[in-house]
Amino acid sequence: MSLPGTTASAAGDSGRTQQTAVIIPALDEEASIGGVIRALPRDWVSRVIVADGGSTDATAARAREAGAEVIAAGRGYGRACLAGAEAATDAEIVVFMDGDGADDPASIGALVAPIGSGDFDFVVGSRLRGTREPGSIGWHQLAAGRLAGLGMRLLYGVRYTDMCAFRAIRRDLLLGLGLREMTYGWNIEMQMRAARAGLRIREVPVSYRRRTGGTSKVAGSLSGSLRAAARIVATFARVSSRPVTARDFSARERDA
Repeated sequence: MSLPGTTASAAGDSGRTQQTAVIIPALDEEASIGGVIRALPRDWVSRVIVADGGSTDATAARAREAGAEVIAAGRGYGRACLAGAEAATDAEIVVFMDGDGADDPASIGALVAPIGSGDFDFVVGSRLRGTREPGSIGWHQLAAGRLAGLGMRLLYGVRYTDMCAFRAIRRDLLLGLGLREMTYGWNIEMQMRAARAGLRIREVPVSYRRRTGGTSKVAGSLSGSLRAAARIVATFARVSSRPVTARDFSARERDA
């Protein structure tokens, strides 16, 4: 479903047109989801898909009212992201962002333009390098992103400073990465597999705000934080323990 008033495609800086879908995994975000969708820049976004993880509130209804397509994705952050990407069959670029209002939709152009120009395949937002509203993110979250980035730089020579959910990637290359992590390790697995596959990667600063409603599923409780940390560590260990082989480059080679 296209947003009201949008064209069917978005133009990159190079003048090329790219079909761009925004994927929003959501679980009980009725207070914020409508505002997030309405704030999306219509000159960049051609389609919005909310991948609902089994919300018990009015998240799905609010998303539809704001002009998004809603799919039932099942439980799991990574599962919702993958379901959204698979549903976006007409998209050349997919953007992932959270539905809590913390990600600034004005940054979508900075994520999409380097891909639309043909210079990069995968663009990741960095909250560490961007402007952060006081109280929007904990020091431990920033430290974890920095630490993970250092680990990936040692393994693959790619510079990351964050595991921010706000990111854009060419859809065909994403689906070729063979991501397996269906929970909170999805973001780091994508970054690791993109580096292993030789994708052209760029990190850009993005603004980050306090959520506009609801409670964080990760930072909102100690148990949530521990579960997410455990999945991220397990995913890092699993992916890093496997030697890089020719199969890792298959997605990029199919595109060449």
